[in-house]
Amino acid sequence: MPHHIHQPYSENPLLRRSYNLIAPLYDLTIERPLLKARARSLCDLPADVPGRVLVSGVGTGLDLPLLPAMHRYVALDFSAAMLSRAKPRGANLHIDWVLGDSMALPFADAQFDHAVLHLILAVVQHPEKCLGEAARVLKPGGTILVFDKFLRPQQQAWLRRALNPLTRRLATRMDVVFEEVLREVPQLQVISDRPLLAGGWFRGIVLRKVQE
Repeated sequence: MPHHIHQPYSENPLLRRSYNLIAPLYDLTIERPLLKARARSLCDLPADVPGRVLVSGVGTGLDLPLLPAMHRYVALDFSAAMLSRAKPRGANLHIDWVLGDSMALPFADAQFDHAVLHLILAVVQHPEKCLGEAARVLKPGGTILVFDKFLRPQQQAWLRRALNPLTRRLATRMDVVFEEVLREVPQLQVISDRPLLAGGWFRGIVLRKVQE
């Protein structure tokens, strides 16, 4: 049965409206600068054994042309405008589209072999819920690919922190410390963690769910 709980994104309705409005502009500002980093992160998705892959927070689908066609995908986002822009990019993939909340996934436990969390942990109101939900629906031994911007523990970054009260309501958070998020999801282990962009502000992290 699907996992039914309240939708945490409703705590910040302005964010959803903002992403619906900026969907047409998102690609112009995001696509080219992050393309190589996205591709490097997605190289960690296995390309030898077919599996079921969750793309949580698919946005406008900029990851989709970079994904191996052998897998079966579920692409989820909380913005209908983003999903409509993503669908043409998934035309060559076996993919199901879901309008839903990355912090309260509408799936039963242990349904996916892999999950892709690109630029979503620093967007959602509660990144630990987003990561925890990805871990919940992942099969033991499955992997999660994370690509996002994170502060390091004890990093000052005063300007990013000063801008965060505004940016978190309109587009993205500037204050997420990945190590603090991971601490709340103990069933995940770090397999690799490497800098991908902007002097290590953007990182590519591979996680594995501990075998039960």
